[in-house]
Amino acid sequence: MTKQQKLWTLLTILSTFLWGVSGLFAKFIFELEPNLTPLLLSQIRMLGGGLVLLALASYKKEAPLALWKNKQSAKTAIAYGLGGIIPVQFCYFMAIKLGDASIATILQFVGPFFIILYLAVFQKQRPRRIEVISALVAFLGVALLATHGDLTQLAITPAVLIWGLLSAVGGAANTLIPRSLLQHYSSTAVTGWGLLIAGIGLTVIHPSFESFSVTFELVLLVLAVVVLGTIIPFQLFTNALKYIRPTTASMLDAFEPIAATIGSIIFFGLQLSGADLLGSFLVIIAVLALNWRPRKKKFTNNV
Repeated sequence: MTKQQKLWTLLTILSTFLWGVSGLFAKFIFELEPNLTPLLLSQIRMLGGGLVLLALASYKKEAPLALWKNKQSAKTAIAYGLGGIIPVQFCYFMAIKLGDASIATILQFVGPFFIILYLAVFQKQRPRRIEVISALVAFLGVALLATHGDLTQLAITPAVLIWGLLSAVGGAANTLIPRSLLQHYSSTAVTGWGLLIAGIGLTVIHPSFESFSVTFELVLLVLAVVVLGTIIPFQLFTNALKYIRPTTASMLDAFEPIAATIGSIIFFGLQLSGADLLGSFLVIIAVLALNWRPRKKKFTNNV
């Protein structure tokens, strides 16, 4: 591994760590100011992050408006914002508010299995054996997290489980929908438009919101969600893909739930049982196993 690859590997870890920590910032916000709802925080994050990324794409001369000159690309961008980014971010914040950043992040982490399900049902792609095994392991991990090991009752509210799994579905859609766009347009512009469309969509759906008191601490926390939890990690992760393999980047994404869990323990007094630790471990290992590819045997002719 070259020095440049080592550097971008560390920066990838930093980006996933920041994504995990952004959930903690959101939890601080919801406890500090209850009137600043997950819906409103999502609107601020999407609109602010989208505008900054589009400005950055324009500064880098990546022609952010080119996407709208093609009707199909425009439709895909709208679907990406409304069907991908809204559930992956809004549902995630809802799970955090009703539960904690740790469980919300781990539930969202099972998103790749919804991608496998989609490909199997709609693309007729038969899952690999490792994918089926990983799905069963992840299901067991989620069951342990949801019940603390007592399968006769839920240890978290059904609402947290539902919002968390909806964010995982959103994560799958967030990966699948923009693939065609990323082949023709810059990732900065695509994500910028997705965020902006999502923010506008939420504003149209719910144009009014409760007033809340603006304090210096609250402003800092919101900026942390937008800048440290959205703009910076996105740029780091996207640029890292130029130097490290996508499979490596996906494996390093495991630092996101780890960061959220450690932070929840330190700052919010989260207490994990043995079943919780085992469940978290199983989910993370199951997702990492999806990137495993057996090496093809090399055959040589020995004369």
